Amino acid sequence: MLRTHNCGELREKHIKKTVKLCGWVQSYRDHGGVIFIDLRDRYGLTQIVFDPSHDKNSHKIADTLRREWVIQATGKVRSRGKLKNPKLKTGAIEVLADSVTILNKSLTPPFEIEDRNDVNEDLRLKYRYLDLRKPKMHNNIKTRHKVIQVVREYLNKQDFLEIETPLLAKSTPEGARDYLVPSRVNIGKFYALPQSPQLYKQILMMSGMDKYYQIAKCLRDEDLRADRQPEFTQIDIEMSFIEQEDIYTLIEGMLKKIWKDVLKVNIKTPFPRMTYYDALDKYGTDRPDTRFGLELIDVKEEVKKCGFKVFEDLAKGSGCIKCINVKNAKLSRKDIDSFIDFVKIYGAKGLSWMRMNDKLESSITKYFSSASLKKIEKKTKAKKGDLLLFVADKKHKIVNDALAALRLKLGKDLGLIDDDKWNFLWIYDFPVVEFDENEQRHVAVHHPFTSPKDSDIKYLDKHPGKARAKAYDVVLNGWELGGGSIRIHDPEIQKKVFKAIGLSMKQAESQFGFLLEAFKYGAPPHGGIALGVDRLIAMITNNESIRDVIAFPKNKNAEELMVGSPSEVSDAQLKELHLKLDFVKKK
Repeated sequence: MLRTHNCGELREKHIKKTVKLCGWVQSYRDHGGVIFIDLRDRYGLTQIVFDPSHDKNSHKIADTLRREWVIQATGKVRSRGKLKNPKLKTGAIEVLADSVTILNKSLTPPFEIEDRNDVNEDLRLKYRYLDLRKPKMHNNIKTRHKVIQVVREYLNKQDFLEIETPLLAKSTPEGARDYLVPSRVNIGKFYALPQSPQLYKQILMMSGMDKYYQIAKCLRDEDLRADRQPEFTQIDIEMSFIEQEDIYTLIEGMLKKIWKDVLKVNIKTPFPRMTYYDALDKYGTDRPDTRFGLELIDVKEEVKKCGFKVFEDLAKGSGCIKCINVKNAKLSRKDIDSFIDFVKIYGAKGLSWMRMNDKLESSITKYFSSASLKKIEKKTKAKKGDLLLFVADKKHKIVNDALAALRLKLGKDLGLIDDDKWNFLWIYDFPVVEFDENEQRHVAVHHPFTSPKDSDIKYLDKHPGKARAKAYDVVLNGWELGGGSIRIHDPEIQKKVFKAIGLSMKQAESQFGFLLEAFKYGAPPHGGIALGVDRLIAMITNNESIRDVIAFPKNKNAEELMVGSPSEVSDAQLKELHLKLDFVKKK
């Protein structure tokens, strides 16, 4: 080995010991002819001292060193005395160099190798090998490793089998666009990269592999954002002969162990539970952040005969009117005007407001009857100093989306969120299907193999929108960590769900024939869940973007700038695949 120790392990117990260290030059300082180098590797920093009175040759070489040069330094460990650096684990010692070898030189880096956030992200991704040298990035990747090891240890002890499933699979409709791979051997046919191992893991249940897991790569060709990548990683789990409670217990135990082993934090189990409809009603979203209040309040009944035509008309029909009570609000009219612009981003036509003084007051209260104002006051529990913010629309989704976003904004702006809290939550009883306005038909909310609740099977034929599913999401601080369901194992129920989403048996056979065939040979009751590794690690390490916890992510245009992917391929490669490109290149 070129080194006897790493740059993060030397302590006072090593004083007088001769050591060899290797790493990158983090910084260079010349104090009165004595040169100090901070040497860095992934374990930490160690200060190396080059004193000409001790060794002229090593001092001469040290005088040529620059940032990010790779060196080997040999010397004796000594105490830093009164100049100890308590911020460094190695801050009590330094190494007095006897010799130094330059292993490699470096160009001047395009940015400083330190934990700053003012570097353009595309520049960071282009020089990802430099970006990954930063201590914060090292910590992110090390934490990811630790979490995966904890997951494997936990599931292995529960008798799970880690089983790999194919990356070259069949294109099936799973809610997002597939990445397609042309087959050279089977001309005109394509593989699809898996959006998830969903169908394979169900097949494994039918194979008697009653406890499966996989740290699975999933690929979806969809629009990107901070919490989405074209390729991402899941902790994918499936079990046979289980019910929802078994999934809850398993995942709570796993997350509890992750938080304990990685963060040294004890989280409380069991997690609270909330139905999908209660979540939408109170928070406007199926992934609510429950660390603070500001719950949404439905005032539709209170404004049916209020006198304010906009509210009245919506209340008499199928419209939605909700509000948020901002307690003791110190918000100006300018603040309120900014909220009006904010909710318009989410499709709302505007925002109404009332401030509680001795009574509810605003520019619109003159249109309200005193009786209706009293009802609103009572429903919202408005007290002096409170501010009521209303959104109304024909579409419930617009009201929920706008107020859910406004609620989060208020929570952050008003300092209502405790960043030290870990509020886990189960959301359950999702609908089996929902109506798609664009396609003018019902579509599966999760996927078409999600089992309806036994009591709701009766709705599938004529009122499929009423049917609730045996589906569940685990949510943390307003983010969905993962989701799953109990699967359909009865072919007759499967046919009903296909019919509800307008999928004929002929179409079903074409897309899912292998799974339907497997159902005929004794399918066990089964269910599972998948948790997003990237989002999980981002939350544990307090990163807003999952790109910071993936070694080599894509940017917002689905490009990997470091290697230049995607790229053009040669005509010879296309010819081998029997493909021709038919497009006009942009200049």
